[in-house]
Amino acid sequence: MRMILLGPPGAGKGTMAVKIKEELKIPHISTGDLFRAAIKNETTLGKKVKGILDQGDLVPDELTVALVKERLGSSDCSDGFILDGFPRTIGQANSLTEFAPVDLVINFTISEKEVVRRLSGRRTCKNCGAGYHVLFIPPAKENVCDKCGGELYTREDDKESSIHNRLAVYEKSTEPLISYYGDKGLLKDVDAGQSPAEVLSSVKELL
Repeated sequence: MRMILLGPPGAGKGTMAVKIKEELKIPHISTGDLFRAAIKNETTLGKKVKGILDQGDLVPDELTVALVKERLGSSDCSDGFILDGFPRTIGQANSLTEFAPVDLVINFTISEKEVVRRLSGRRTCKNCGAGYHVLFIPPAKENVCDKCGGELYTREDDKESSIHNRLAVYEKSTEPLISYYGDKGLLKDVDAGQSPAEVLSSVKELL
């Protein structure tokens, strides 16, 4: 099974990807992980990526596509894969069809209000980096890390203004992919506003 996961920040794609990976025994591939691995391993592509990111620029489509193509050529992808964070544009989607056509695209749908509730509730320890959530994983003592006693804070990208901005960027760049894959008959919607167990159940029905 070759699949793509679509959905805005806070929809829980990463959580579901791990569960699908366990269920189907196929690799979960995110572009962020690919960039970090290529840089760490100092591959030719990795050195190019590092130079671009060090300058604060976005990695161009052709380089991202080259990294994904290289990764999908690995033997562990022979039975399928889960792509998360790629493709992000129609251009990337067109390139993907040339070397790895997909069987299914799962689109995690969720309201903006719920995304804000999920992301703005996240807290991180300044000292050890442990993660919490004021609603779902609250610390025993407000704003104090259970593990090390450090102070908890809200990351800049989890502040409400940043969340709305991230959603606007997602809508502009990635939402066209919903129409693109819908027109090809590959897109299936899953309500990501449900509990994790219900979301997983909905995903399993599609597999």
